[in-house]
Amino acid sequence: MADVLVVVDHVEGLVRKPSLELLTVARRLGSPVAVVLGAGASETVSVLAGHGAERVLVSEAGEFSDFLVVPRVDALEAAVGRVSAVAVLLVSSGENKEVAARLALRLGSGVITDAVDVEVGEGGPVVVQSAFAASFTTRSRVSRGVPVITVKPNSAAVEAVEAAGVVEDLPVEFSEGARGVRVVSRSARAVSGRPELTEAAVVVSGGRGLGSGEGFALVEALADALGGAVGASRAAVDAGWYPHAHQVGQTGKSVSPQLYVASGISGAIQHRAGMQTSKTIVVVNKDPEAPIFELADYGVVGDLHTVLPQLTEEINKRKG
Repeated sequence: MADVLVVVDHVEGLVRKPSLELLTVARRLGSPVAVVLGAGASETVSVLAGHGAERVLVSEAGEFSDFLVVPRVDALEAAVGRVSAVAVLLVSSGENKEVAARLALRLGSGVITDAVDVEVGEGGPVVVQSAFAASFTTRSRVSRGVPVITVKPNSAAVEAVEAAGVVEDLPVEFSEGARGVRVVSRSARAVSGRPELTEAAVVVSGGRGLGSGEGFALVEALADALGGAVGASRAAVDAGWYPHAHQVGQTGKSVSPQLYVASGISGAIQHRAGMQTSKTIVVVNKDPEAPIFELADYGVVGDLHTVLPQLTEEINKRKG
């Protein structure tokens, strides 16, 4: 069976959920081979083996934490040279897209980003994407070389499947450019207790219709009741109502949760581009002509200041 390289995102040995989703996708295509880089890489082995990784290529070189992007590209190029890969899968993020593009260039192959699914095809993996505010679904295939594919979080279910998880050291010869950009400092992100926006299964977002920054208390309460993350439209962020790190849209973050609740958001194309692949979309807006309703699976025409508290209360009542 052909190998499928899965690039694992982890924090000092703690594997992030989207990487486990990639192992599910990889098993459709062949035999998953996990590539784990950086400090704590060896601590991920048991988790990866428990989710289908037949082999785990490990490198804990200091370059991965001290320098940006290029050391990871060097390592993945070495990994591709070591296995008979039919594809390289990465979680779709800003940094991983750059890694994917650089790797594809070195391999003389093609790169496809923001996949929502990957299917088995006769000539290689077929990549499914959503385009133009989910108006179209495209299926593409890399026609030359080893396909490099970034997959959006929440595109597949995490499945616990025991596999061999054979650990192999991955020797990496770093290129001259690997030390071109050094990380000089890091700061911890404020902890909210909520899931990471791009990985959350539930996202509740607020927009201009909230009326003020104080209105986000309603969004936060609903998100907490659902165990979800909080998002914001560009208009809300530009008004200073919520931090930019929570912006959903073309110039913010792209999300693909199981449930997306848009409250007080008109649905400009910039925002829709960042949430169009959500599985179920619920809209609360007092304007029945708001463009966001075109994407809605369920819509409520009403004042969010009335609807959201009632919804939160009912959810908490049923949970209790």
